[in-house]
Amino acid sequence: MSREKVKQYTFLIRQLTAREIRRKYARSYLGILWSVLNPLLSMAVLSLIFSRMFRRSIENYPIYYLTGYLVWQTFTAATVSSMSTLADNKTLLLKVRFPMELFILARVYTAMVNLAYSLLAYGVMLAVFRVRPRPALLLAPAVFLLLFLFALGISYLLSAACVFFGDVKHLYTVLLTLWMYCSAIFYPVSQLEGIMRRVVEHNPLYLYIDCLRGLVMEGRLPTPLASAQMFLWAAGAYLAGTAVFRRKRDRMIQKL
Repeated sequence: MSREKVKQYTFLIRQLTAREIRRKYARSYLGILWSVLNPLLSMAVLSLIFSRMFRRSIENYPIYYLTGYLVWQTFTAATVSSMSTLADNKTLLLKVRFPMELFILARVYTAMVNLAYSLLAYGVMLAVFRVRPRPALLLAPAVFLLLFLFALGISYLLSAACVFFGDVKHLYTVLLTLWMYCSAIFYPVSQLEGIMRRVVEHNPLYLYIDCLRGLVMEGRLPTPLASAQMFLWAAGAYLAGTAVFRRKRDRMIQKL
C-alpha cells in the first residue's frame, strides 16, 4: 500500500470517527462529557448495591467494578455499532472506492476514543480511592491494543453476518447478556466453582479485565499463560474476521 493511500485512509477514518462522535452526542447538552460521566454513574449505582455484599472478598470494590466495566463497555460499543455500519453507509460504499473494512475500523476506533475520555474519569477515581500507580501499569496500553484487535475481529464477523442475516442483531443482544455475566464484571470469580468457574476464566473478555485489574490494583503482571491466551484470542479473532470479511466482500456489495 502506497504512502498516499495510507494518508487517505487515515484521513477517512478520522472523519468517520468524528462524524460518529458528533452523531452520538448531537442532542446532548453535555456531549462528550457523557463518556466521562457514564462509567462514574454506573460505578456509583453498582457500588451502592454490591459493595456490602462483596466487601470481604473484593478490596476497593468501586475500582474493581469500574475497571471491568470500562473494558466491557468498550467491547460492546465497538461490536454493536459495527453490525449496522455497512447498511448505515450503503450510499457512500456504492459511490466511492474505499475498502469496506475502513467503515468497521472507524466504528471500533470510535469506541476506543470514547474509552480514552472515560480513562480521564478513571484516573480521578484512582486518586480518590488512593490507588497509587505502579510500574506494571505501563503494560496497560498493550492490553488495550489486544482488546482493540479482538473487538475489531469480532466486528468484522458480525458486520458480515448482519448483511446476510438481519436477526444477528437480536441474537447478539441475547448473547451479550450471557457474556456479561460470564465476565465477572461485578462479582469475584473466587465465589464460583466447577465448570462455571472454568468457563469464566477462559472467557477472553475476562482475561483482559483480570489482567487490567491486576496491573492497576495490585501491580501484578499477567502470567505467561494468560499473556499467551490474550494474544491468541486477539490474533485469532482478527485473522478470522479479516479472512471472512474479505472472502464475502463481493457478495456483501451485491446484498447491500
